[in-house]
Amino acid sequence: MRLRLCATVLVSVLISSTLHSQTPPPRRPMTFEDMQHMRRLDDLSLSPDGHWVLFAVTDVDLEQNRKTSHLWVVTTGVGSKPMEEKPITAAQAGEGHGRFSPDGTQILFQSARDGEQQVYVASFDPHSGTLGSVRQVTHAAVGADGAMWSPDGKNILYTSSVYPECGAGPEEESCNAERAKAKAENKVKAQIFTHLLYRHWNAFTGERRSHLFLQPLTGGPARDLNPGDEHEVPPFSLGGPDAYAFSPDSNELTFEENTDPMPAISTHVDLWTLDLTNPAAKPVRISTSAGGNFSPVYSPDGKSIAWRSQARAGYEGDRFRLALYDRVTKKITFPMERFDRWVNELVWAPDSQSIYFTADDEGEEPIFQLDLASGQRSYIARRGAYGDLHLTPDNTHMVASRNTVRRPSEITLLNLTEESVPRKSPVPSNRGAKEPILHLRGSRAGQVPLAEPSDVTEQPLTRLNRTLLTQLDIPDMEHYWFRGSGGVRVEGFLIRPPGFDPAKKYPVKFLMHGGPQGAWGDSWSYRWNAELFAADGYAVVMVNPRGSTGYGQAFVDGVNGDWGGRPYIDLMRGLDAAEAQFPFLDKARECALGASYGGFMADWILGHTDRFRCIVSHDGMFNPESAYGTTDELWFNEWEFRGTPWTNRLMYRRWSPMLFATRFKTPTLVVHSQLDYRLDVSEGYQLFTTLQRLGVPSEMLYFPDEGHWVLKPQNSQLWYKTVNAWCDRWTKGAAADAK
Repeated sequence: MRLRLCATVLVSVLISSTLHSQTPPPRRPMTFEDMQHMRRLDDLSLSPDGHWVLFAVTDVDLEQNRKTSHLWVVTTGVGSKPMEEKPITAAQAGEGHGRFSPDGTQILFQSARDGEQQVYVASFDPHSGTLGSVRQVTHAAVGADGAMWSPDGKNILYTSSVYPECGAGPEEESCNAERAKAKAENKVKAQIFTHLLYRHWNAFTGERRSHLFLQPLTGGPARDLNPGDEHEVPPFSLGGPDAYAFSPDSNELTFEENTDPMPAISTHVDLWTLDLTNPAAKPVRISTSAGGNFSPVYSPDGKSIAWRSQARAGYEGDRFRLALYDRVTKKITFPMERFDRWVNELVWAPDSQSIYFTADDEGEEPIFQLDLASGQRSYIARRGAYGDLHLTPDNTHMVASRNTVRRPSEITLLNLTEESVPRKSPVPSNRGAKEPILHLRGSRAGQVPLAEPSDVTEQPLTRLNRTLLTQLDIPDMEHYWFRGSGGVRVEGFLIRPPGFDPAKKYPVKFLMHGGPQGAWGDSWSYRWNAELFAADGYAVVMVNPRGSTGYGQAFVDGVNGDWGGRPYIDLMRGLDAAEAQFPFLDKARECALGASYGGFMADWILGHTDRFRCIVSHDGMFNPESAYGTTDELWFNEWEFRGTPWTNRLMYRRWSPMLFATRFKTPTLVVHSQLDYRLDVSEGYQLFTTLQRLGVPSEMLYFPDEGHWVLKPQNSQLWYKTVNAWCDRWTKGAAADAK
């Protein structure tokens, strides 16, 4: 009897031990090192048959302080057996910007494996998803970028920064090589400026200009499509959709160019077409708006060109409308004139009967569909931030990237069959409007919201960080609404700390976004990661004040000429509302953090409230008058402050944080970088000098090798470490107890 009892106990112990060993370990808060170990998705390309997705994956080596990108593939599972993602390139220098050839048997990619970045072409086996032989296609003297195939597969289009005076023809490449070599070897590094915009973003523009080149696949010299042009073709961009496109028959090209004589004060980007069948042809302008025109895309049937258009000159924060150009009648129409959101990117359906697009909407970036015949619109998907849209040839599926505040980007497959999506659901019009109005979430008076697309079939194609993410406690984001300045509805967001205990009080990090035409929302970021800010025991509060995108153009325009007015009230009331709604927020231990416009707001807060224990001001505008004379893009300051410092000095002084310095008391960390030409490093120096002279506790973190964004891995590590330590010092440490 005792033997049987012992055996039973032993079995019970073994079972208990086995079950315990199978229990997954508890999730832990995310660290900076965790975030750097995450693989970063970018740059999708869908094969012509819709079976393969080519994409770039960037890995970060924190110890080596570098990022390396390689190309991967995964099957969509549409018409073939699904396959897990796998890398297909692995050169030490890395590869990126992969694109399938029109027949799907080759890919092009860009790499600096042999020195300057060039374009390479490799054969592709559509059965195994592997690459064959690789050959270099371009030999641009100063490198090639932004490559794409012509639809007939005979040419590759790319951009290269060249010396316009080298002209065109067989001697152009050698001329550019000689000029670049002579400049590099010249002991004198002085420059003579003859025009504004002599530096841009984080580099001096110098004498070179970006041009478009057409490279035959059969070899021979590339053709400069903008010979002698002194303007940037396409204009400078920080990313986004392509700035040029081929017609379906490969006979025409459309591209962006700003030909205004002083680009430093101009946002006027036009679209031009160029006849590629005639070497003597000159570009023809097709856009007519006074503002910017971007991201041209030909319809598959070749009848139309769609793009994103702004109406107002000099205002980069104007609404991006969908424009359609009829190539026969030469007429431009705006089929969604009453759609009160920014169109971010767009793609034509294969039958040219509808357009899919993304747009910011109340903290999300959903996918929409516009039926061109009826003008009706509907949601396709709206859970997080979508982008890089690609449609299968039969229009049954869409491939896109998707990220949320809890997950970095992955590839997702959306089912677009009639059974899954109400693709032509009726939308009631408003008070006799001439066209249907898209009724957005959080509907306003007189509007009926569209049904949420809960029946959309969507499945992930990649899980690049699955193992790591299962180990991390990454809380969800909560939305809340309140009444801001003038009673306008404003949205806020909150992230609780990992391991949240409702019985505890938590210090607060109050984040303020840049732009000011930007927005917080359900999206992932590596530079200002809200989850990482929460990971060390903080509640994170974010508010989208006046000026934020996703709430209508009037809301965006609410910041113009009112930088420290309604937006400041919105922010303070948003924090008040969070404190009232979430009792676990410790209002006695709050820090305010902001960058760019958020940095201005941090400086403004310094002189207008003592409610915060500490402040972090990153790349902020401290003195609007001096910021005007040291910035690169003058159009921004002239629009936001209604003129120049000599034509409207009162406006520049009205919203000058510097002039409220006698009120500064809050301990402040200043962060600024030498290569920031949007808001010069002198703004940070002035703020730090002022704080030190006033005896306000302060430190300055200075990066000699970064621009407006801190991007190098080890610099980013120092940034997070310093910022978080500053918050801890004033909300958790001895300094917090003494205050």
